[in-house]
Amino acid sequence: MKYYLIAGEASGDLHASHLMAALKEEDAQAEFRFFGGDKMLSQGGTLVSHYRDLAYMGFIDVALHLHVILKGMRKCRQDIVRWNPDVVILVDYPGFNLKIARFLHDHTRIPVFYYISPKIWAWKEGRIRDIRRNVNEMFSILPFEVDFFGNKHHYPVHYVGNPTVDEVDAFLKAHPRDAEGFRHEAGLDGRPIIALLAGSRKQEIRDNLPRMVQAAQPLTAAYQLVLAAAPGIDKDYYAQFLQDTGVKVLYGQTYHILRYATAALVTSGTATLEAALFRVPQVVCYYMKTGRFASFVRKLILKIPYISLVNLVADKEVVPELVAHQMTVENTRKHLLGILPGSEAREQQLAGYELMAQRLGEPGAPKRAARQMVRILRRSNA
Repeated sequence: MKYYLIAGEASGDLHASHLMAALKEEDAQAEFRFFGGDKMLSQGGTLVSHYRDLAYMGFIDVALHLHVILKGMRKCRQDIVRWNPDVVILVDYPGFNLKIARFLHDHTRIPVFYYISPKIWAWKEGRIRDIRRNVNEMFSILPFEVDFFGNKHHYPVHYVGNPTVDEVDAFLKAHPRDAEGFRHEAGLDGRPIIALLAGSRKQEIRDNLPRMVQAAQPLTAAYQLVLAAAPGIDKDYYAQFLQDTGVKVLYGQTYHILRYATAALVTSGTATLEAALFRVPQVVCYYMKTGRFASFVRKLILKIPYISLVNLVADKEVVPELVAHQMTVENTRKHLLGILPGSEAREQQLAGYELMAQRLGEPGAPKRAARQMVRILRRSNA
């Protein structure tokens, strides 16, 4: 069968590539055409457009490049119609993908599957109308989405497991534990590691990294600070925040850092889930300059009790979340001290991680998704 996939960022490229590998196992005749990236290209097929060509974020950035985005959308629609696939598989990236889904519903009979659903449970819940109307099947990677979509909105979804579980599991199997070897290669000394994961966007880094460093700096006699650098951020950008701090900056080593870290300060996102799966106690940090006003607006806009995936999956506060005005240097340091070895809060957090992992389920998300997709398509084509 012919599969057309659309992923609009690096994480989507990664998850889509794993799904493509699984689809090839289920369907020996699988052909691929896609908007995506290098990891998808490594699985074979035709890359129509690279996600970097459309990777604009934020209102101003999108407005300035609107003509490019609209041109890319026209190209995508025309290419899908011309190729006429058996299915279009959308991977996250809702601003673009939901518009493609609407076009396909209105102008074609090509079924639309969604892998990694838009996070409408956090905000823009009204998008459920578009999803219900335009998406044939939804494949969810977060267990609480089953209740949100199925019970609250009467739109059944398939929970297939979480691909981050697969990625961490694959890393652990491929890299036998060797703390001494890692420290030697990375130029680290023998002190335990406090990991800093300050986000992947410049604004996040600017707002969070200096406070993280200030909070952890008094502990450097006993611990070394190691920053997991984002691939799209150059060293000079980090340097302005790290001068004379002694923080070690490592690129492409996030999983290695987490494997050997004693504790972590983490900006909210998938990184919170990754730290938990490596069983690294963490403090979730997300500072915003608007402080108390941001906290007030957050309560009005966000429809969820927590911002970290760890707490959302566990459905309780497993990790402390310091958001907006709550993320002061003093508050961050207090919570960091509370999760170091020997503390009761550390043991409670580790126990909470086990609950979270149990709810996420076993590895195999791409395989389960591919198996269900192929089964549905073959049944509809019979």
